[in-house]
Amino acid sequence: MEIIQAGRVKVNGRIVKEPSMPVDGSEEITVDNQKIGAKEYTCVMLNKPAGYTTTKDDVHAQKTVMDLLPSSMRHLAPVGRLDRDSEGLLLLTNDGELAYRLTHPKFHADKTYLVRVKGELTKPKQAKIESGVFIDGSSSNRTLGPQTGHSVLKPDTRRSSQELAGARKTAPCRITEVKYNGTDTEFKITLNEGRKRQIRMMAKSVGHYVTYLCRLSMGKLQLGDLPKGQWRTLTKQEVGLLK
Repeated sequence: MEIIQAGRVKVNGRIVKEPSMPVDGSEEITVDNQKIGAKEYTCVMLNKPAGYTTTKDDVHAQKTVMDLLPSSMRHLAPVGRLDRDSEGLLLLTNDGELAYRLTHPKFHADKTYLVRVKGELTKPKQAKIESGVFIDGSSSNRTLGPQTGHSVLKPDTRRSSQELAGARKTAPCRITEVKYNGTDTEFKITLNEGRKRQIRMMAKSVGHYVTYLCRLSMGKLQLGDLPKGQWRTLTKQEVGLLK
């Protein structure tokens, strides 16, 4: 504040004495005629394989997504959640504002996943998931795995949704490209929330166990043909698609 009021700060060669002057990062800013470098932001896309924990640092995780990046990228942090058993598009960045826009529900950033479940996901069950189901209740996340040799889990009907302690209804989502092969159902689901193990819990709420889960896109950004376990830096144009 004092150095600004003392006239020591210039923006594009002009002295600035108003601290609230807006800048967008494209300006040349100097203090005592010495240029200040703008912080450089990096955003990379990783095709996360299953078996890697999405965390920057976890002593309990055998393998983390950071193990797939070179040491020069260790300053980046994962954007949002993608559980250990899931794979697909994962962004890592040091741009806190971008990460906030992609993860906060108020920005409605769509994310599309390819999902495979045991059994037939019937149209009534699809409609139920699309309209919203109650999850995050007192039922433990640890019950999400296969409990028997049957292809379909038994839905939790012991209590109504409203009675599940702490349960919250999921926001409306969209299910498309549903294919049932007689044993499993494969479909795409697009949602703008990112709650812990959300898709797995949504499937469980209608009696199905997820056997495969892959994130295909975030907003207008597509995973494309990036090989599993590989990463690449996003272009400025691609970052622009996320804002």
